[in-house]
Amino acid sequence: MQWEVVIGLETHVQLSTQSKMFSAASTAFGAAPNTQACAVDLALPGVLPVANRAAVEKAIRLGLALGATIAPRSVFARKNYFYPDLPKGYQISQYEIPVIEGGVVHFLFDGKPHAVQLTRAHLEEDAGKSLHEAGLFDRAGNPASGIDLNRAGTPLLEIVTEPVMRSAREAAEYARALHALVVWLGICDGNLQEGSFRCDANVSVRRPGEPFGTRCEIKNLNSFRFLEKAIEFEARRQIELIEDGGEVVQETRLFDPDRGETRTMRTKEDAHDYRYFPDPDLPPLVISAEWIEQVRADMPELPAQMAERFVRDQGLSSEAAAQMTQSRAHAAYFEACLAAGAPAKAAANWIMGELAAALNRAETDIAQSPVRPAQLAALIGKIDDGTLSSKTAKEVFAALWAGEHGGDVARIIDARGLAQVNDTAALQAAVDAVLAANPKNVEEFRAGKDKALNALVGQVMKATGGRANPQQVGELLRKAIG
Repeated sequence: MQWEVVIGLETHVQLSTQSKMFSAASTAFGAAPNTQACAVDLALPGVLPVANRAAVEKAIRLGLALGATIAPRSVFARKNYFYPDLPKGYQISQYEIPVIEGGVVHFLFDGKPHAVQLTRAHLEEDAGKSLHEAGLFDRAGNPASGIDLNRAGTPLLEIVTEPVMRSAREAAEYARALHALVVWLGICDGNLQEGSFRCDANVSVRRPGEPFGTRCEIKNLNSFRFLEKAIEFEARRQIELIEDGGEVVQETRLFDPDRGETRTMRTKEDAHDYRYFPDPDLPPLVISAEWIEQVRADMPELPAQMAERFVRDQGLSSEAAAQMTQSRAHAAYFEACLAAGAPAKAAANWIMGELAAALNRAETDIAQSPVRPAQLAALIGKIDDGTLSSKTAKEVFAALWAGEHGGDVARIIDARGLAQVNDTAALQAAVDAVLAANPKNVEEFRAGKDKALNALVGQVMKATGGRANPQQVGELLRKAIG
């Protein structure tokens, strides 16, 4: 029996402001519990919230990047529910009129252009955090839970997709693309471990062509790998449940990464359960056309635009251009290589190949690469002028990574004796010796077996310690064999 998985994501993006959504309290991460919650965050009597202008500007910036509609007038609403870490007993959010409507996230999926349509993005405040750690006790000395209200009021932008994704991998790639975009725009630091970017996945299954099935929501996924695994498990669970004669119950679930499974958290609420109504303490949010244009003027070149420019002006493939624009740090590194004189395709190949592998091994970002763009450009230049072969260039790259000789490419080549042998007389002597020692390969090549020539080239390279110019060696061998 064929089943189709239907996926929609709600992503909570913590906006990188210095103060909270409706108060002046700090948003800095890592402070001692309950040291960054002011009277407004604690909902003490007599306080009034005031919207954070910087948070609104970051929402405008995202709306422009997504090609979305930015509402000239939007409304803050009270979303009523009770948890111990929600001091007011309600969350200030947006419901009927969000700040952003529509929009599209573009990315490559299986090497092809792909797009996910958005429903909306709205501003809201975060709740606090419940602590269930060992070492917490009540006044009687019994184990207890604690509440840290430092996060209460932190500005969030909740970005909601249409239910258009049909695989866990597609959902994970969308999340990666959105993550890259919000970091590129400078509206979020993207720190998954600190909760700056986390997803809720709405998952249902149906037979193709039938109406949507009952959905379950998997909460607070802060890893792309966990997001993919959680959706895969939940889809299997629902399919098996239906095929066994059961029914899917609308509920909120949590993902247990140790067991690789989802489990029930609570029965899923619908919008009417939250009793939304406009917050009487906050006026409508008015965004003028002039304000939007001011934000637009301060926007960086978007990754899709930059990738298109790299394809058009530098001759990169779509895949290579996408890799060069996966982050602003990658784009800056690539463009610095070009400015230092490296050919675009060669620079992209080294960044995607040797450099990427070294960064992965070191578990570091390209912005912290020990090999700077000018050094990589100098290395590529030594390949182009025939000083280095591709093999010896990798040895020089490893020395650059290790910081040998102050990162000077020429000094490394001299110290290690890696300069490629281009002297025709010296190469001819090596070629003659190899031909004399390998008559069988010579006869095979004369008989039309091209692989025999490769074997002879390999022997010459071995005899010269890998320093011979392989193209020149091939030409000399062909000429000598006749």
